Amino acid sequence: MVLRFTFRQLEYLVAVGEYGSVTEAAERVNVSAPSVSAAISQLEREFGITLFVRRHAQGLSLTQAGSRFVEQARQILADAAKLNVLSNELTGQVRGPLHVACLVTFIQTIMPSVRRSFADAYPDVDFFQYERDHAAILEGLRMARFDIALSYDLDVPPDMDFHELAVLPPYVVLHADHPLAGRDDVTAHDLVRHPMILLDLPHSTDYFLSLFQEVGLTPHIVERTRDMSVMRAMVAHRFGYSIANIRPVSGYALDGSRLLFTPMRGNLRPMRMGILSVRGVSPSLTVRRFVEFCTEKIRGMSDTPLPNVLDGEGTRK
Repeated sequence: MVLRFTFRQLEYLVAVGEYGSVTEAAERVNVSAPSVSAAISQLEREFGITLFVRRHAQGLSLTQAGSRFVEQARQILADAAKLNVLSNELTGQVRGPLHVACLVTFIQTIMPSVRRSFADAYPDVDFFQYERDHAAILEGLRMARFDIALSYDLDVPPDMDFHELAVLPPYVVLHADHPLAGRDDVTAHDLVRHPMILLDLPHSTDYFLSLFQEVGLTPHIVERTRDMSVMRAMVAHRFGYSIANIRPVSGYALDGSRLLFTPMRGNLRPMRMGILSVRGVSPSLTVRRFVEFCTEKIRGMSDTPLPNVLDGEGTRK
């Protein structure tokens, strides 16, 4: 029997069906948007079926036939993936695709080092990384877009497993001339009268606000941002302080402005970084090796805490 499609075409089809956008689908599968469009058009011509209704302002919507086609394509890809997993298990080889999502707030600090070391140890693994907020990570895991994810233990639902890697208490980000600069630690009561730059991400926002609410306070929020680099730059230029749980190695914002990092004192719940996976799903050998690798690598990193304060030359104090 001659196949009228390729697995690559089916992969592109499923991605467009899930995202409703050629551009977003292309980003997911790491190819150009024209390549995805061409694959969809070729499938429609080959089978004589209109799979999508194209709306310029709203992207692509699946037709009724397209929905059934995508569901069957998803099943074919899942069955093919099982063959890859079985092959690796039988041969004991760590190889093949690995789709890992990482929380946007710490991907720049954690993922490059972890990925580099893992790639050196297992060069036959095709590693795909995705930057997402916590809500998008949960959705992607349920849709099987990701094999596993690095995130925090924020509102972990009952259909997910969480494997703890590191405990990260909150710290305050200050500019060098802030009235609270130079202290060994600060409390929510110390901070409440000062302007705050809130790192405004799903689930994370509730956590940061809870640090004040637990002692009956409300922070004075003057700005919100979803980007860690923007937050640090705003703090460095005296628009306010912020709170985070992952400390950068450098004591400077991207534009070279100096920052200070001071622990928060009090009976405060720390963030717990770890690996999220769908409960009940048997992990492949490649996934298991990555979990083992992260456990050793990240726990080793957390055993050597970064400095609270860096001096003007970037030297640890």
